[in-house]
Amino acid sequence: MKQTKYIFVTGGVTSSLGKGIIAASLAKLLQARGYSTTIQKFDPYINVDPGTLNPYEHGECFVTNDGAETDLDLGHYERFLNVPTSQANNVTTGRVYLSVIEKERRGEFLGKTVQVVPHITNEIKERMQLLGKTGDYDIVITEIGGTVGDIESLPYIESVRQLLWELGENNAIVIHLTLVPYLAAAGELKTKPTQHSVKTLMESGIKADILVCRTEHELSSDIRQKLAAFCNVKPDAVIQSIDASTIYEVPNLMLEEGLDKVTLRKLDLPEKMSPDLKKWNDFLHKLKNPIHAVNVGLVGKYVELQDSYKSILEALIHGGAENATKVNIISIQSDSINSKNVASTLQNLDAILVAPGFGSRGIEGKIETVKYARENKVPFFGICLGMQMAAIEFARNVLKMENANTTEVNDSTKFPVITFMEDQRTITDKGGTMRLGGWDCEISSNSKAFDVYQSNLINERHRHRYEFNNIYLNDFEKAGMIASGKNPETGLVEIFELKEHPFFVGVQFHPEYKSTVATPHPLFVSFIKAAVENKK
Repeated sequence: MKQTKYIFVTGGVTSSLGKGIIAASLAKLLQARGYSTTIQKFDPYINVDPGTLNPYEHGECFVTNDGAETDLDLGHYERFLNVPTSQANNVTTGRVYLSVIEKERRGEFLGKTVQVVPHITNEIKERMQLLGKTGDYDIVITEIGGTVGDIESLPYIESVRQLLWELGENNAIVIHLTLVPYLAAAGELKTKPTQHSVKTLMESGIKADILVCRTEHELSSDIRQKLAAFCNVKPDAVIQSIDASTIYEVPNLMLEEGLDKVTLRKLDLPEKMSPDLKKWNDFLHKLKNPIHAVNVGLVGKYVELQDSYKSILEALIHGGAENATKVNIISIQSDSINSKNVASTLQNLDAILVAPGFGSRGIEGKIETVKYARENKVPFFGICLGMQMAAIEFARNVLKMENANTTEVNDSTKFPVITFMEDQRTITDKGGTMRLGGWDCEISSNSKAFDVYQSNLINERHRHRYEFNNIYLNDFEKAGMIASGKNPETGLVEIFELKEHPFFVGVQFHPEYKSTVATPHPLFVSFIKAAVENKK
């Protein structure tokens, strides 16, 4: 079996520097040079997965085909590489400890005292090498969450130190991402935070092989030399990561800086070929040179934090580029909308997307939004809870089912249009127990959904506990709300659409998870196309 090479990406000085984007950009360049590459994320929090975290705490929860609830960085990995991730690509401290404790309960440690070193670190090392040992990858990039020096990150840093020694020279390297801040009062960039961060890393027994420096201003050759000398790296291994207008520019910026070349040299791998970024740059050209512009309202509960709807925002960008259209996203807090202000709030929008979510807050505002889009023929796209709100609005205002609702909000409603899924009724644990991952959907031939997908069978990712109540389906379809997509096994309604409307589509699944630069999701492409036509 071929020797898999490992790259570990650590961060220093501050969080949110963009380790995930740097890891994804490097992986893109290595992939474009012909290397089979994957990325995994190790998160230091004690939650077993992000599925129970509030989006305000941690941004969106990304879902993989195999039903793993993961960190949003896995979305970046898929969007950049166009390769699906899985359960193995995201590990948390909670998952590591849970596994070790279960082994201890089963007696697998033969009475030994279970400790952080070696038992926790051995578990981490084993998981760090899982993807590498499949033989599917030439290079595995591992992003370590948090910053160096954090108490919770110490077991990961120690595991990396051990692996560097065990794997041997040229088989594993460390890329350390730091901040080089600009002090306006002094009018200069400061290297001291990076020096301290590298020193902290060295105190843990790890020497950075490559420094990636986040900065708002160009790094001069003097600063690069200073960083190289004080941080024990070669000058060409000091890589500038300057602010970009879009994350999709970062692979090209890293190519200019030679990050892929210095990485391959340190791993003792040939450069093979020049990176083939034609498709990527075609997308970038369309993104930066739009012919049209549309205003799309994103109506949701968590709009104050951009990362809460990260995959939706990126999918709208992909759909916009495919239509040579700049998508101006107008974020609207759903609980601020009511029957009196809905028209004035939404009247300047070319299209409306009602976002997913959980709980009762903002529900009525979403229903008012759907009503406005339906009655005023504004292109509408509802995702998960957004689709459910479309069903409730239709039941209340077209079918005259007074106070129709979801049992998530009102479990004694006379018209439970949305109700608990049967297989969810006996579940008490909240984590990892929803309907998750990829499920098939059969599409009716004579439908908007078929026009969009050009297929009668699709597979999309889910994350929900509630579903449309099929006892009302005949009433809905007679009144013009068509179930154009259904799960072939359960009969679960997956797609609703209104026939007499330019674009009115609600989906129970999450299409945003599968939209990538190379393959923009057809629903988002069609939605933006409808927005452009509506503007005309």
